[in-house]
Amino acid sequence: MLLTVIRVRQGEPVKYKLLALDLDGTTLTSQHEILPQVNKEIQRIKDDVVVLLVTGRHHTAAKPYHHELGLDTPIISCNGTYIYDFNNELIVKENALPKDKAKQFLQLARQHRLNMVMYVTDAMTFSSENPIEYMKALEAWAEDFPAAIKPEIRRIASFEHELEQNDYIWKFVVEGDIEQIESFTQLPFIQDEFSGEKSWSNRIDFANKGNTKGARLAEYIQTIGIKPSEVIAIGDNHNDISMIELAGIGVAMANADDVVKRAADILTPEGNDGQGIADIISTYFSA
Repeated sequence: MLLTVIRVRQGEPVKYKLLALDLDGTTLTSQHEILPQVNKEIQRIKDDVVVLLVTGRHHTAAKPYHHELGLDTPIISCNGTYIYDFNNELIVKENALPKDKAKQFLQLARQHRLNMVMYVTDAMTFSSENPIEYMKALEAWAEDFPAAIKPEIRRIASFEHELEQNDYIWKFVVEGDIEQIESFTQLPFIQDEFSGEKSWSNRIDFANKGNTKGARLAEYIQTIGIKPSEVIAIGDNHNDISMIELAGIGVAMANADDVVKRAADILTPEGNDGQGIADIISTYFSA
């Protein structure tokens, strides 16, 4: 096994106590599955190490994987917008969007002819009038799960109506023409009020200002008495950079964007469709 070490942080040997894992492109293959060898390594360590999923996904779309791995830890969802406790079906901490801010976002996104997904309290919602292809694929994927862990993905007639019916608006995802997205992101209101992080080539996630995976992870580990130096964080996309830079060892996937790789200390030997993150876990969380 060959690990690509980009930089080494000097200091005393550290016992790593928490493993922070992104889902898509990291813990999951391109077929949205967990490799058997990855599952095996997580099972080996999860009683002695805090294994924490830190994802851009809504908690309902991460639930099948949390269940498959048999984790009892909470999950950091929507790029740090909130922490959700599956065991007690409880929102532990949140920084959701105020409704007036969300309404203004909707208006501006429409003016820029952008497709939208709105993450609300317990569901991911998208327009029934103009359904986004990747959401249609997620909708079909969700049908494969039993009711107890089935992700809640809904087509809706009106974002404004859905907004009024929910206590929490977690984030928006916009998709569209690259030039229109760039124009939208440069609006003063968007710059001042939102944290925007690229999650696909033509897709950006927008959450309340200050919400990032790294910020929420830093807050969480402080509450459980773990230092950043005792954390290993693994990810593949721009929204993972903040937690990769926070961690004692920040790991970028071999399949990661070059910007993400430059932020990391170590690269995985193989991508998420190869050996994935199994080598990192076996190396740094040995018996």
